[in-house]
Amino acid sequence: MHGFAVFLGKEMTEIVRTWRLYVVPGILVFFGLTSPLIAEVTPALVSSMAGSEAQGIVIEIPPATTVDAYLQFNNNAMQIALIALIIATAGAIAGERRSGTAQLVLSKPVSRSAMVIAKAVSNWVLLAVAGGVGAALCAGVTAIMFDTTLLPEFAAMVGVWYALASLLVALMLLFSVLLKSQAGAAGAGIAVFFAMSILTIWDVARDYSPVGLLGLGDRIVLGQPDLSIAWPVATSIAAALVLVGLAALAFKRQEV
Repeated sequence: MHGFAVFLGKEMTEIVRTWRLYVVPGILVFFGLTSPLIAEVTPALVSSMAGSEAQGIVIEIPPATTVDAYLQFNNNAMQIALIALIIATAGAIAGERRSGTAQLVLSKPVSRSAMVIAKAVSNWVLLAVAGGVGAALCAGVTAIMFDTTLLPEFAAMVGVWYALASLLVALMLLFSVLLKSQAGAAGAGIAVFFAMSILTIWDVARDYSPVGLLGLGDRIVLGQPDLSIAWPVATSIAAALVLVGLAALAFKRQEV
């Protein structure tokens, strides 16, 4: 892979100096700070709304706990943050090709495989840092508002999110190569994401494929028994590596 280190450096510099530093990382930081607050006010808000609609009926909702704060963060990260990630990475290769950057870079001693793999690695690093910062903020605010319990479970929840996000990065790289259109790649990525959400109702897919990552984090924090953790995580890592390899192979066979 000629030029991998050089192109990776270019990608990391671009992340720091462009909007890519603020989209998904900004969303995760925001949710890290606000998820415990939202969890805290939700019971009072629901009770007041129910009371205004049904006079004479008292609905008691238990106060929020650490579990609620962590579940709130995970739900936001699993939905809004991942959809933003899909849209942001849809132009990973297509955008470089459209702007002419790909032609310029590949005219130098940089292989196409190095370009694709550097894209994957740079995004994985960005997600690791952003997810870690967002999770740390959520854990800190939760400790102040509630307590410091369930930190290992919360860390495992964030790890599950990272595994799924890394898989989606690899998927979007492949779509960005094959479809050559940022809008088309984004649409295909969102369609796959929602298809995975539907497949969570199938026990086999949930227990033995990356589909299981979608609900795994919640189940870890809730302490539900009979968790199948190894297979969803292992298959997602394997699938991510295969998808990056396919993206590199497909890009090598295309005209820029």
